Amino acid sequence: MSGALAGILFGSCGLAGSARGAMQSGRAANRREVMIGGRRAFAVDVHTHVIIPEALEIAKAYTGSQQIRNQLASAVGPNYDVHNADYRLARMDREGIDVQAVSANPWWYWAERSLAREIVQATNEQIAKLCAAHPDRFVGFAAVALQHPDLAAEQLEEAMKNLGLRGCAISGSVNGEELSAPKFHPFWAKAEQLGAFVFIHPQGFREGARRFRGNGNLGNSLGSPMATAVALSHLIQDGTLDRFPELNVCGAHGGGFLPASAGRQDQCQNVFRENCKPLKKKPSEYIRQIYFDTVVFTGEALRHLVATVGAGQVVVGTDYQSEWNRNAVDHILSTPALSDADRRAILGGNAARLLRIGA
Repeated sequence: MSGALAGILFGSCGLAGSARGAMQSGRAANRREVMIGGRRAFAVDVHTHVIIPEALEIAKAYTGSQQIRNQLASAVGPNYDVHNADYRLARMDREGIDVQAVSANPWWYWAERSLAREIVQATNEQIAKLCAAHPDRFVGFAAVALQHPDLAAEQLEEAMKNLGLRGCAISGSVNGEELSAPKFHPFWAKAEQLGAFVFIHPQGFREGARRFRGNGNLGNSLGSPMATAVALSHLIQDGTLDRFPELNVCGAHGGGFLPASAGRQDQCQNVFRENCKPLKKKPSEYIRQIYFDTVVFTGEALRHLVATVGAGQVVVGTDYQSEWNRNAVDHILSTPALSDADRRAILGGNAARLLRIGA
């Protein structure tokens, strides 16, 4: 989903069930069982979206601009609604997804501190309630008010320690500021301390809005992966991954253009030394500290991603409820360059480890 208010994401409370329990849960008669090498494979989707009506109502009461209220009013859809689990579960069953990690696109970065606190609290509480109702099918990423970095750190800790969420979802920038800015260091320090999974899902690339006009929905098809690549590149180039080397950061949209451009960034270190501050490693080496979802759309793109970053750094993403990647499981199963071990890791093994599913 793109756009500042593209929707809120489904989240999860603590997983009371295990990976095995998720595969055996209630709707078994209609559930697709994914098989690899004659054995049942476990699939975890880390890129799914949900709407939290309670959070929208809080924001709609805000006495800000009519434009904000109009945008919020349009950020709805019955199949994204946190209270509509049946539709979501039915689609998961058809596609062979055992567990969704659900989260909310951060549309509240404009909110002042007290309002942001209310919006985030409502979002995380509803995500936790959904998970509690289906503990073997959902895990969740918290909402955080990253425009207030100290508050965001508090919210992340509260969500993980008291609501059982497994990390958070954030945008690729905050009101024009890069995630690598020093003001965000307290947030990154807390994320590293907690072992949080930080899912970076940019809300388009607004700086290019004028040139994205016209046919092709370029703001999404080009802008979103571009924004992902820029956000991740700043975390590398500005030293964030050196300062916080144990971070578990995941870039949506297959990391955008970063995996394909990492070699170019390496070469810039050699050719444009006056503009490229030396790093502890080559830029291309840092991408093996980052996780990437499978929202790429050809077997060759997936093969290249895995060859570049390693199968252990790739996790399933469907971009639920959009139609971008409805066949995510088959995409992995049908890519011939992958071994069975690769497929098992990408489908669910990597995410289960990172999100402590079944632990």
